[in-house]
Amino acid sequence: MKDLVLRILLVLALATAFSFGANAQFKEEAFSQSYNNPADTLASRDSVDQMWTFKEFFHGVAKHDSTLKIGSMFAGSTVFIGAEQFYNKQYWKIPVIYAGIGTGIGMGIKYNKQYKASKRAYDAAYEADPETTLTIDQDARRMSNYMFAAAGLIYWGGLMDGVVNYKHDVKNQAGKATIYSILLPGLGQAYNGEFWKIPIYWGAMIGSYHYWSTNNTNYKRYKRIHNEATAEDSTYEGLIPAERALYYRNAFRRFRDYSMVALVGSYLLQVIDANVFSYMQDFEVNDDLSMRVGPAVIPQNNEYALLGNSALGLKVGFTF
Repeated sequence: MKDLVLRILLVLALATAFSFGANAQFKEEAFSQSYNNPADTLASRDSVDQMWTFKEFFHGVAKHDSTLKIGSMFAGSTVFIGAEQFYNKQYWKIPVIYAGIGTGIGMGIKYNKQYKASKRAYDAAYEADPETTLTIDQDARRMSNYMFAAAGLIYWGGLMDGVVNYKHDVKNQAGKATIYSILLPGLGQAYNGEFWKIPIYWGAMIGSYHYWSTNNTNYKRYKRIHNEATAEDSTYEGLIPAERALYYRNAFRRFRDYSMVALVGSYLLQVIDANVFSYMQDFEVNDDLSMRVGPAVIPQNNEYALLGNSALGLKVGFTF
């Protein structure tokens, strides 16, 4: 009996000590907010949680509806270029974006045709005379790639511009943080003020791409060796036998696939991170977690009362 009393006193002492020393970093309002209430035009804490519809998109853009979610606007603007600028009432940007994209694509097509024409002329001349002095216009090929890349960059810039200017006076938009990370990895973390995470995610993605490139190079190497060693009438005399080349080929192909999974996983993880921690911006520092222990009376007929009689007990209360 004495041991039981000592144990009870020890538990009460520990509980009392805990109640004076436990703190947390949450406030009560953080657990009662409605982030996706369409009527809440000030918070704008909606992401892409609802199914996208043409009706919602076109009605929201045409009417400049303040309840149009940033996810819906962004998804529609990937196809209907300039819709973001129309919604943000920055109409002058629309012809600039279309002119830039159109010019890039047009010039890219022009230089690509020029490159293909020079290649056809070279092939015909080489077939007639292997000593021909004609060359393929590689400058046209490079310019074609540059022009197509420029068109893509302008398209990307238009999407980014629309997201930046979406309700720019509203802070902590989870949807904006998410799309920032989709368009440019790490930008969502910068928007949330968590700059220290950026080198972590970029390091993971760069490292994954490095290993993908290395493993892909080795995969192609051993694939070539295996094909040469197993070809009909093969005169292969290399130091690596076909069986070993096959083993290394399969191993590096597997490592290459793992590296690609790691790259995609790192990208998706930083998108999810930006979304989740943007929602958690309201979890402000507040030393308001405590436990209170005090006496209590258990009334008659209570399921915890002893034999249906009143009894003394302990009351434990938590504040968090």
